[in-house]
Amino acid sequence: MTVALTSGRAGDVRVIGLMSLAHGSSHFFHLILPPMFPWLKDAFALSYAELGLLMSIFFVVSCIVQAASGFLVDRIGARPVLFAGIGLLALAALTYSQSNSYLMLIVGAVIAGCGNGIFHPVDYTLINHKVSPPNLPYAYSMHGVAGYLGWAAAPAFMVAITQLSDWRIAFLCAALLEVVILITLWVNREYLLDDVKGRHAESHASDRAINPGATPASPFAFLKLPAVWLCWIFFFFSMASTSSLQSFAPSALFGIYQIPLSVGSYYITLLALGSAAGVLFGGFLAAKLQAPERIVSTCLSMTIAMCLLLATGLMSLAFIPIIFFFIGFGYGVVAPSRDLLVKRVTPQGVAGRVYGIVYSGIDLGAAVGPFIFGFFMDAGLPTALFLGIVLFQLTIIPTVFKVSSSSRPKSA
Repeated sequence: MTVALTSGRAGDVRVIGLMSLAHGSSHFFHLILPPMFPWLKDAFALSYAELGLLMSIFFVVSCIVQAASGFLVDRIGARPVLFAGIGLLALAALTYSQSNSYLMLIVGAVIAGCGNGIFHPVDYTLINHKVSPPNLPYAYSMHGVAGYLGWAAAPAFMVAITQLSDWRIAFLCAALLEVVILITLWVNREYLLDDVKGRHAESHASDRAINPGATPASPFAFLKLPAVWLCWIFFFFSMASTSSLQSFAPSALFGIYQIPLSVGSYYITLLALGSAAGVLFGGFLAAKLQAPERIVSTCLSMTIAMCLLLATGLMSLAFIPIIFFFIGFGYGVVAPSRDLLVKRVTPQGVAGRVYGIVYSGIDLGAAVGPFIFGFFMDAGLPTALFLGIVLFQLTIIPTVFKVSSSSRPKSA
């Protein structure tokens, strides 16, 4: 047996459920801060650029931790790294709730970035090694759905509690929610046990089979694979567009269409719900069509058209919520095909490292996007948000064709 699988369908379902819960909680924490921007702006007299910088700090730290945590997962196993990440997210929300200065908000963003950085290496290592291969497309789909539902829940959760009480109580409630999730994972910890020695043996056996008598490959040998860096570029521009939309769409809609900020925040929830629906449909397409490049290019073309419509300033207010839902739907359909592409180019035995590097593109993209568009928002150019997202997505399409044409390597 080449992978450590759970015992049957019930074990697959349990692992998928636990990993989806963890992934949803990490995405929830991506968006506990942006919905609070209007309140934090007033409380601390901050500019949009300063608020965007908080998200940039969060994702830069997450990028660094994600690249490093992949090596840690391959060395000590995924489970202890997962528990540490969940605990750090709870601590970050507690720090936000007690902030009395911009500096404390920065500290909270750093802690949150450390916690967020562990999830993709952990999640995909456990899914790939504990879920049976026929169920992998559906595992990726449910994993993605949970992430989008986390995005959907955060704005509604944070804004509702803030309107009922205040923003500090909202952050405290977010910390409490993460503690509950940590307890749930701890109770089910036997399903999250990672066979580290088995993965190491698998990697060494693969090396010996392909290069008999050769010296063991360097732990960094996978970095020479062009497909790894093409995937990184894909993730970078994809998340740069998504995070920019999540951070500043309410403010941009107010500037272009005079839609109230509180209403615009709920459009972000619609975006995430559309993504959740799209990723369910995308899992089916990925399993049946086996044509990721066509799926990605078609869906991104749809989202490009939607963003161009929003940038015109001519859309009826009644259609804007529908547009946000379908932008999210397009993002969601892409996700399972994207994950299968990464799985295809990942050498055996080094999943943690590859996922850590590749998915660090998500964090760096999420750091760069809000930082750039914060300046455009301060300059009174809200249409630049949607036009910039179009440019980012146009950059993505060629990369997926190049990744798809790459054959899967047998060993790093």
